[in-house]
Amino acid sequence: MKRVIAALLSLGLGAAVFAAKAPTHHSLRGESMGNAHVAVVDDKEAIYYNYAGLSQINRLGNYDKRPEQGYYPRNFLGDARMNIGGAGPFETYFSTYNVAKDLQKLYQNVNDAAAETGIAQNTLLMDTLSSHPELIHKINSYDHKYLTMKVKFDAELAIHGFGGAVWVDGSVAPYLDGGLILPFLGVDTFYVDGVVQGGFAYGFTDKFSVGIGAKAAKRHKVEVITIDILNYGSLQDTLEDRYDDATHNIFDFSSISFGLDFGVLYQLTREFRVGASLRDVYFKELAGDKITPNLSVGFNYSPRFFNKNTAYARKFNFACDFVDAINADKNYKALSHLNFGLEVEQTLLAWPGYNNELRALSLRLAGGFKGGYPSAGVSLELLRVVTLEFATWAEELGYYTGQDEERIYMGQISLGF
Repeated sequence: MKRVIAALLSLGLGAAVFAAKAPTHHSLRGESMGNAHVAVVDDKEAIYYNYAGLSQINRLGNYDKRPEQGYYPRNFLGDARMNIGGAGPFETYFSTYNVAKDLQKLYQNVNDAAAETGIAQNTLLMDTLSSHPELIHKINSYDHKYLTMKVKFDAELAIHGFGGAVWVDGSVAPYLDGGLILPFLGVDTFYVDGVVQGGFAYGFTDKFSVGIGAKAAKRHKVEVITIDILNYGSLQDTLEDRYDDATHNIFDFSSISFGLDFGVLYQLTREFRVGASLRDVYFKELAGDKITPNLSVGFNYSPRFFNKNTAYARKFNFACDFVDAINADKNYKALSHLNFGLEVEQTLLAWPGYNNELRALSLRLAGGFKGGYPSAGVSLELLRVVTLEFATWAEELGYYTGQDEERIYMGQISLGF
């Protein structure tokens, strides 16, 4: 095991010259428990966090394959899922809407006064702001209001020892700027990441597993857009130009980047396991961005007396990860590398005698801290086929933890088994 960990560290340090962020898959189960998941990985999420976890499928909860962990709820069939979800900062939407109404009234009054008096709008606006400095504060509170929106689509398959996924992650971050003279609309970032990945795990012993995976990724992004909202004549032309930019060469496969993921998992006791993963080791730039690999280590504690492997199964996990260890850009941010989380899953309706294989209704609650910010989530599974999930977490937009929090709320529906 020491040799494997040393190899992971050397690969990570050798790749530390990279700089940008790799495509990010938003697992709502992982995000809801603070994204502390590198040693949990007992289902399809192993594809994204640690391929070594694929060895746990059909082993945890299986008295024949792993008797020491037979108390753990069993996932006999593995996972095959199709997910679609979306997210946005709803708190910002509401606050921006209220400020926008006040600003709209201000500009409308100036426009009406200019029409009556014949005085230029800019002159009247500056006179109004001189007479009412409190309006300047309101305009400033409107400046650069981000309205980030995210979408995701996943198709996943995981069985014991093998797993793969095709997924898309997209984000657009328009912002509104009141401006002292002229309000305008801008788009700070727009990107779409498409990824195909797959890998396998091998258990050398009942306690020690390794995993390796490969991925192909393509990123498409558009430069900053700014639109003068008072000049409606240019709006359509601007959007059409940017649409052409966004779709140009979108199927140019020469821009695809390839990479590898590595992982290890070790069961110290029947209740405590540790894991490490080195993900997103890319061989070339991705849409002009140099990628920073993610080296993460963590542990998961799953006490036996909380877990129950019967028809009315119960699962409990507490996890802690140290993430993105070789990204020096985060070293000055307090808590930015630490993730904590816990989850409780309880089967509410089932067919007795089938040991969690024919559950009808299951509820999962989770919470944690991701990079110093709280996270939470809830999941409801119906007949093992339909799952509704909701999670919230925060991303840091500033230079240090606590400076500029962007709270994200994401919902998702999954179909599969």
